[in-house]
Amino acid sequence: MPNFFQFDLIATLLQAIKELGFETPTPVQRKVIPLLLQDAQDLVVLAQTGTGKTAAYGLPLVQLTDSESQATQTVVLCPTRELCMQIAKDLSAFAKYNPEIRILAVYGGSSIENQIKSLKCGAHIIVATPGRMNDLIRRKYAKLAKVEQLVLDEADEMLNMGFQEELESILKELPKPVRTLLFSATMSNQVASIARKYMTNPEEIIIGQRNAGAENVSHECYTVHAKDRYETLKRILDFHRTIYGIIFCRTRLETHDVAAQLIADGYSADALHGDLSQELRDRVMKKFRAKDMQLLVATDVAARGLDVNNLTHVIHYNLPDEAEGYTHRSGRTGRAGKEGVSIIISNMREENKIRTIEKMVKKKFIHRLVPSGHAVCESQLMGLLERLNRIDLNNKQIDAFMPAIKAALGGQPLEETLKRFLLLEFNRFLDYYKNARDLNQKRTQRIESSKPKERAVDSDMVVLEINLGHRNKLSPVALISTINRATRGPKLPVGRIRIMEHAAYFEVAAEDAATLIANLNRANFGDAKIRVKRMEEGASGKDTHAKRHKSKRSDHKSDRKRKPKKTKKNSPQK
Repeated sequence: MPNFFQFDLIATLLQAIKELGFETPTPVQRKVIPLLLQDAQDLVVLAQTGTGKTAAYGLPLVQLTDSESQATQTVVLCPTRELCMQIAKDLSAFAKYNPEIRILAVYGGSSIENQIKSLKCGAHIIVATPGRMNDLIRRKYAKLAKVEQLVLDEADEMLNMGFQEELESILKELPKPVRTLLFSATMSNQVASIARKYMTNPEEIIIGQRNAGAENVSHECYTVHAKDRYETLKRILDFHRTIYGIIFCRTRLETHDVAAQLIADGYSADALHGDLSQELRDRVMKKFRAKDMQLLVATDVAARGLDVNNLTHVIHYNLPDEAEGYTHRSGRTGRAGKEGVSIIISNMREENKIRTIEKMVKKKFIHRLVPSGHAVCESQLMGLLERLNRIDLNNKQIDAFMPAIKAALGGQPLEETLKRFLLLEFNRFLDYYKNARDLNQKRTQRIESSKPKERAVDSDMVVLEINLGHRNKLSPVALISTINRATRGPKLPVGRIRIMEHAAYFEVAAEDAATLIANLNRANFGDAKIRVKRMEEGASGKDTHAKRHKSKRSDHKSDRKRKPKKTKKNSPQK
């Protein structure tokens, strides 16, 4: 069996590795460590998060550091503060028995004055976020003239977060030649462009399959009506009692709302999104890492770079906008050889997107039925009995009370006594799920129109057309904000959004459509008067917008539309 002694690592590193409990190198470590120690070639490594990438490049870089020189020799760039701190912590652990090597983390959200002070003392290895690194370069405190190695960790994440300009600015400041090591979960066009422009004949190492998901993660999908997402989430959480995971939402508002509902319903949860202060963010993450909290509800941006071990599940409350984002999300579970589950809560209109993701991760999703109320109660009862079985009966303190207990029970049958105890603990839960309805989506309906392109929609949703588009600088966020401002009371859930040049189309629950249309038709978007209607109203071929924007397919004709059939809302009462 391979071990770290097979590499040409110095004794101090081997000692640190032993204390850290490292025994068998991961596939990425077996391939990368020898290459980094033996030659100076640029390297592109495609591997999922949690595969041991930090040690793969960190151990060789610590060994290659010349501690007698005061110059910065290595720069590691990564997307987020959390990942920056984690990488610096790992590198310091590797260099435990090489205390003369100075490793410094620099990132936003923390005092730049303290970081400048540390830089003045010298740092052999700088781990940085792109924004703060650029700031220190502009202020002329980061001296990079002697840098020999550059690591781009989670390069696709940095580019997805909009750091391309910052990255290119830093790359232009580095001396030539500099050895560049690029680590990424996916090879997007942006990543490939950076590699072509700034790397010299890089060797490519692929762990698993190119752009594929983690091998030991299973992918499950629950298909429900859009309005039933939250109720479905609760069923999943109640059925899988020991979930420790991240729930991904699309927007900050949705993240806040879902977390608030979970907390109100008694779940151990909290939110992580961009509106949180750094102090509050750190407090939430400290609780989550310590497992004092079971569920973290997060946006993609807020969760990027998080390094949390032993997650059992990742739940996609909504799918990410880009298919590649699914790979990053699902890669946060199933790490270090452990099993993980990635769960999607979807509806029929997302079938095409799911098929795209299946092709990308090269795995078929397991389509499961949402557990019934009976199945959830059975799972919870089994969990309660498991807890009862773990109670230590060697504790004799209760024995003194047994005569009084037996007298009080008055010969009551054991089965009846057990039933009473279970109901005492469990009665409220049973009442909640007593009349639980079937949440699984069974039928779909096609909207046969060129506005937008044909696709299946949730039979409880309707498509609305609004007279705003790209020409009005309309974005999904701006559209949702406009809807929220026009809505009194709870925010309305909005389904799929499609924005064209002169118009936009979005989905809402059928029962909310009439009120929302009336409210929006009294509102403005900037200087433009808003006009909204159900899409079926303009599907007869007389719609002027459709005339202006005919499909390029010559054989496409507008067919008559069938209105989605409304279904009664029936949610179980607690």
